[in-house]
Amino acid sequence: MRLLLVEDDNHVAAALSAILARHGFDVTHARSGEEALQALVPEGPGFGVVLLDLGLPDQDGYEVCGKIRKRTGTPVIMVTARSDVRSRIHGLNLGADDYVVKPYDTGELLARIHAVSRRTVHEDTATSGDSALRLGPVHIELPTRQVTVDGTVIQLTRKEFDLLALLAQRPGVVFRREQIISEVWRTSWEGTGRTLEVHVASLRAKLRMPALIETVRGVGYRLVAPAA
Repeated sequence: MRLLLVEDDNHVAAALSAILARHGFDVTHARSGEEALQALVPEGPGFGVVLLDLGLPDQDGYEVCGKIRKRTGTPVIMVTARSDVRSRIHGLNLGADDYVVKPYDTGELLARIHAVSRRTVHEDTATSGDSALRLGPVHIELPTRQVTVDGTVIQLTRKEFDLLALLAQRPGVVFRREQIISEVWRTSWEGTGRTLEVHVASLRAKLRMPALIETVRGVGYRLVAPAA
């Protein structure tokens, strides 16, 4: 797999590139946001994943993520020292598929890379067909992956849509955390659980319906169908 590593620290990049190469990745190193954007031009080489450090010298990492998402659907994993939920939600809202908080374990990073790289293949099959789901003011178009609330289009990331669509197919049914992670992230790796929590929080905020997705303590989540 080709991977674009966006990291301004050459020593960190060299060490990480060596590790990734040992695990079969073909790494291209970009030292700034501008270099990353130049590498992602349509006529350039295709990448399976973008690993984006937020501490870049020329542009804010969040800004770079937004620009990347406008020109490509390549999965983006943010690397950040900011562990607060708001920062993570902000990154997800800009189109990031996942995040890793520094300092991170190499095994964790590799697991997240493999998890997000599998999502493109499974997204197409997960939303095939011509059906739609309507839950009160919430309307979910599966083929077009569009969500509206009272007729207003809500911009969701890939994983946010997949998570909402999964819960909405069986309103009132409790989905175990392990089941959701398996269905949406296509992995059984336990570390994905924190990512699930952030995606749920982001969905509640974007839909402006905090009661739509109910947390079932110690088990998982369920969608509470709103009144029509």
